[in-house]
Amino acid sequence: MVDLVGELKSVVGTRYVLTSESATYGYRKGFRFGDGRVEAVVIPGSLVELWRVSKLAVESGRIILMQAANTGLTGGSTPDGNDYDRPIILISTRRLKGIQLLGEGRQVVCLPGADLYELEEKLAPLGREPHSVIGSSCIGASVLGGVSNNSGGALVQRGPAYTEMALYGQVDAEGRLNLVNHLGIRFPDEAVAESVLDALEHGRYSPDDVDWSGTRKAHDDDYVNRIRQVDEASPGRYNADLGRLFEASGNAGKLIVFAVRLDTFPAAKDTAVFYLGTNRTDTLEKVRRHLLTAFEELPVAGEYMHRDAFAIADEYGRDTVALIRFLGTKHLPLMFRLKARVDAFARRFSWVPDGLSDLLMQSGSRFLPSQVPARMRAYHETYDHHLMLRVSGTLARQVRPWLESFFTEGQEVEGAFFECTAQEGTLAFLHRFAAAGAANRYVAVHGRKTGGMMALDVALRRNDWEWQERLPPEVDDQLLLKLYYGHFLCHVMHQDYVVRPGVDPMEVETTMMWPILDKRGARYPAEHNVGHLYHAPQSMAAHYRSLDPCNCLNPGIGRQTKKKNWVAESV
Repeated sequence: MVDLVGELKSVVGTRYVLTSESATYGYRKGFRFGDGRVEAVVIPGSLVELWRVSKLAVESGRIILMQAANTGLTGGSTPDGNDYDRPIILISTRRLKGIQLLGEGRQVVCLPGADLYELEEKLAPLGREPHSVIGSSCIGASVLGGVSNNSGGALVQRGPAYTEMALYGQVDAEGRLNLVNHLGIRFPDEAVAESVLDALEHGRYSPDDVDWSGTRKAHDDDYVNRIRQVDEASPGRYNADLGRLFEASGNAGKLIVFAVRLDTFPAAKDTAVFYLGTNRTDTLEKVRRHLLTAFEELPVAGEYMHRDAFAIADEYGRDTVALIRFLGTKHLPLMFRLKARVDAFARRFSWVPDGLSDLLMQSGSRFLPSQVPARMRAYHETYDHHLMLRVSGTLARQVRPWLESFFTEGQEVEGAFFECTAQEGTLAFLHRFAAAGAANRYVAVHGRKTGGMMALDVALRRNDWEWQERLPPEVDDQLLLKLYYGHFLCHVMHQDYVVRPGVDPMEVETTMMWPILDKRGARYPAEHNVGHLYHAPQSMAAHYRSLDPCNCLNPGIGRQTKKKNWVAESV
């Protein structure tokens, strides 16, 4: 009998093959959702090692579950229970760092472990930026994780993470692992997979080997046109849009992606941040429509927070803001790993409460002052709805007088705005991004006083004036908290709900929330992939089958069958 674990150790070293429950916990347990057994967690240190590990797993009939930063919100990169028909080998790509610049930084090649903060730092000296920065709702996200899961991002001019240029491994219907090079880069000895992977990782190719013909896209270049169409009765972006599913893009772990090639963008210069507050939803909708249709240039970002999300983020996310503010994003992956280790250690003892790391971090955060600037706190006391606009210096000269006129002379307009200082602008957006983890922290701290939480990311119709959710009493009565925040100019909203004790959050979501969203013409999820929470539409499921005909990579995604070769579940 083949000793697979032993063979894996011979490839990557004993230190990087984890099998114990405590050692694998941080990889098996999802950021918000998902958990289950694995035969081993393997952490390769090179692309060649990743190829060899994948080949061993495929040939031994195991399931492969690829994982980048494990910041997903729908459980798409962790096991989903223990009802799989084959053992799971979870492959973490966190050691596979590497970012290569092409064409003086006009494009980049990113290896599986590259993080957004690393890419941002690499491009900053060149005056350029990636498609997204920091991670819009999961700080610390990886580049390939974003591409694989259709991550949308907060930057209005860039669109969802998308490329048609990738180097990946695909398992065919006969169970053979094949290397596919659609990266647009020629390598010597293309017929030998390990030779190609080693040459790529070490940059052994010349500028003449790079194809610049433009036959394949390296970003979603039609996105700006779509969101400007504010009278269209459909969302501008959502996860199951077939126009944004292409090989590695939106593959949801159905391929083994070794590298992607992406466009970069000129960084906006002399940016300004405007902070808006109002108690009327139509006021913000008028602002959104004008910004998207009246100016030649679009804002850099437009982020929304409701008053309740503002308050929860201030209390349960201030340590996150302080950490990024004073240490930057560079140390976040390490902090996430330490957090996972604390929780794994705590699970050994039945008397230790769940979420120990969150309890400790929240205890420490009580000694921190609020990270919210005074003018923002004042708006929180006055207004329900908050909008942060970041614009270039050029656009600021047009938007500034328009906002002054809008809030002083506009008909049926209620609210106000101010222009942030540089520090206020930074803290405003950090506060918004901290909201994503704040609901998680709230549930961890309050434990049995809640029934848990559910998180939805929703793409609203572009022409939807009634964008604020109004829940019927039979749903509202089961909720303790409703937290709304999101990418307002794109009409993509994140909606976190904490349910009352004794209430099953998944039951509320599937039987009550989804029908409400369907009736509104919304699409969900908007940007975090279907994971193991949502049903993949038929067209999306067909896409997954075409990528993975044996169903041996991340089976069960989109609530599809976990069985080998897509065998239908018995009824």
